[in-house]
Amino acid sequence: MVSNIREVDPYLEGGKAWMALSIPSDYGNDIAAGRPASLQIVADGSDASSTNIAMGYASNLIAGYAQDLIEARAMAAGPVASTGASAGGIDPRVRVWFNPTIESRYFMLPGIFALLLLVITSNLSSMAVVREREIGTLEQLNVTPLGRLQLIFGKLLPYAAIGMIDAVIVLTVIVFWFHVPLRGSFWLLIAMSLIYLMTTLGLGLFISTISNTQQQAMMTSTFFFMTPMMYLSGFVFPIENMPAWIQPLTYLIPLRYFVIMLRGIFLKGVGLETLWPQALGLFIWGVVILTLAVLRSSKRLA
Repeated sequence: MVSNIREVDPYLEGGKAWMALSIPSDYGNDIAAGRPASLQIVADGSDASSTNIAMGYASNLIAGYAQDLIEARAMAAGPVASTGASAGGIDPRVRVWFNPTIESRYFMLPGIFALLLLVITSNLSSMAVVREREIGTLEQLNVTPLGRLQLIFGKLLPYAAIGMIDAVIVLTVIVFWFHVPLRGSFWLLIAMSLIYLMTTLGLGLFISTISNTQQQAMMTSTFFFMTPMMYLSGFVFPIENMPAWIQPLTYLIPLRYFVIMLRGIFLKGVGLETLWPQALGLFIWGVVILTLAVLRSSKRLA
């Protein structure tokens, strides 16, 4: 196969699944001479559901075109030669990259990894601080020499440690229990997870600054942050299938960036040279949300 209809990035294309059709140089001559011709379909298997649908459409189109060719040759040859008209068909040869067996768990589990970190760390950092405000223990901090930043980082560091422990446990289960391949760098995955934890902990702290009770923090976190993030990140529904006016809003979702990075590291083995736009977007999101949380908080985190 030497010529491609469409040039594609074989590793990452904005987090989208892709498909390419490869046509050999002698394809036209084979079709004109009535000889069997072959085509190659190369598909990105990292999104199992979308890949199955796309491969079905492509196979049906090629089969329909091949049937049209056979019928046209049969009509041209007449009834005497129609018995041999089945010769000269098209043989589609399908090759799936990154997930040859098209296992759905390869696509879902990296997203679940990101979602679990979001739920655990943001809930811990928001609920625990609000609980201390409710029972009045934060009042005792007013008489200590701790500064605002010292207090904030002192509150967030234990939850960051818990988040990293959870990340290692979940990663171990994904790789060794569910046998999802980790083709990329383990240390790059850990580094990106640390940046992601900065965003989720900052989000939890920001929620704590706009909530007065644990119930209010839980409702705010669930309905105004986590639910939109889950549905608009590409974890459940492909972003390219969303309405056009919603797609730009997905760039405000930190889960989008981390899910793309996870699937790239797990399934495609790509490095920071490819993932740097997502890493930069996630880092900027974390810095902004932490800055907002710090500006809204005082020494009493009220």
